[in-house]
Amino acid sequence: MHGNPAFTRRRVLVGGAATVAVLSVGGFATGGRPPKPLPEPPAPAAPTTHRHSLTAAERPVHLLGPDRPVSPLWTYGDAPLTVIRARRGDVLEARLENRLAEHTSVHWHGIRLPNSMDGVPYMTQPPVLPGEAFDYRFTLPDTGTFFFHPHCNTVEQVGRGLAGVLVVDGDAPQPYAADLLCLLKDWRLDQATGRFLDFQTDAGAAKAGTFGTLRSTNFADAPTVRVPAGHDVRVRILNLDVTRISQVGVMDAEAAVIAVDGNAVSPFPLVAWRMGPAMRLDVVVRAPAPGASARVVDYFAREPVTLMTLVGDAPAPDAAPAFDPTPLFAPTLPEPDLRNAETLPFVFSSTAINQTIETPTGGTIDLGRSLCLNTATYWAINRQTWPERGHEYPPPPLAELKLGKTYVFELANVTPHMHPIHLHGHSFKVLDSNKVDRPVHWADTVLLTPKERARIAFVADNPGRWMFHCHIIEHQDTGMMGYVTVA
Repeated sequence: MHGNPAFTRRRVLVGGAATVAVLSVGGFATGGRPPKPLPEPPAPAAPTTHRHSLTAAERPVHLLGPDRPVSPLWTYGDAPLTVIRARRGDVLEARLENRLAEHTSVHWHGIRLPNSMDGVPYMTQPPVLPGEAFDYRFTLPDTGTFFFHPHCNTVEQVGRGLAGVLVVDGDAPQPYAADLLCLLKDWRLDQATGRFLDFQTDAGAAKAGTFGTLRSTNFADAPTVRVPAGHDVRVRILNLDVTRISQVGVMDAEAAVIAVDGNAVSPFPLVAWRMGPAMRLDVVVRAPAPGASARVVDYFAREPVTLMTLVGDAPAPDAAPAFDPTPLFAPTLPEPDLRNAETLPFVFSSTAINQTIETPTGGTIDLGRSLCLNTATYWAINRQTWPERGHEYPPPPLAELKLGKTYVFELANVTPHMHPIHLHGHSFKVLDSNKVDRPVHWADTVLLTPKERARIAFVADNPGRWMFHCHIIEHQDTGMMGYVTVA
């Protein structure tokens, strides 16, 4: 294993949900050879403009089964999941039309785009009110697996299904035999009626979150997918839940991690990788023999939970080479200058504030009436909570960064719960941790375990006001959210 040879698959299985000290485990079993270098990407082809219409509306979906009551999902299109595919350098134009009864927006998670396109109501754009529309337009600078979702009343809007997937192709030197999505999401449903239950509870928001009553993969119960037997297939695993943390692995097949949050890594064997909400993992799996099966599983439970089953489909190759995945093209990200970096501390803790606040004009905001806020506040970053002002009246920035300068953020989780911490507008390099053995890698979200201190580094090369928050949405919506400025 990478830096931790004592950690075995048996320890993953035995530890289950109690194993919180190890966030992610991976290694490159190369017989003493160094990890494979990532090849430089080719120049982007002539850009193509992709135009999409995203119509946010309520639509009935059979989540509980074809013979059970429908559930009133909120989606961007007639299909439960909207998937957009493009290539690096292409231009994406997306018109959001709001047919909901409340305002919404689209945040393009993990994309390094102009601040005005980031989709945070009041901070980067006006909220898109019912019956209104908003046009997003930006160039896709990076390949990888991304997604998009609202950024206000997020626990309910995403909880109802309002999210989509964005795949930016062009990172693979050679094509895979198949390219699969494995989208993980829970739903809080009344099993008898199919209606949604409360999306947030005080008990959940103040602890690990309010969990769903129904688990799903690609809007189904552990689907079975037929794949070309004996060939290498790509599985893009996305945790789009608002709460659940999964520890994903593959049983009965060889598998290797090739990208984290859309960013290529030198391939290493997948044992188990812990994924908080908003995190993505691209995996290459050697498909099983004809008729045989392999499983993508969640080890973060008493017994492994099957997420997806892969069944080998004939014919298989006569003589498949040894499993040795080719690296993806290297990310095109600015390398942090650690020698000249400025280090800034960020402490993620619990707290509480009043339920009403004063505005600059002398009025008050009732936090219970603001769509973007909650009446209860349990969490803070550097002792500062977002609802002190509301989206309309943001608090001071957590930090003011200089354009083009390298920063090292020291992240300290002083709570007994895990927090997936996400930075908008940038990808950062995860450097090290006092508790968790991770390979150094690029990401846009890092999962902090209890009492963990981790360091991330990046070049502040994207001007604007960028949100910085926990992606367990109840934590985000009850205080663990702020922003940094780059200017």
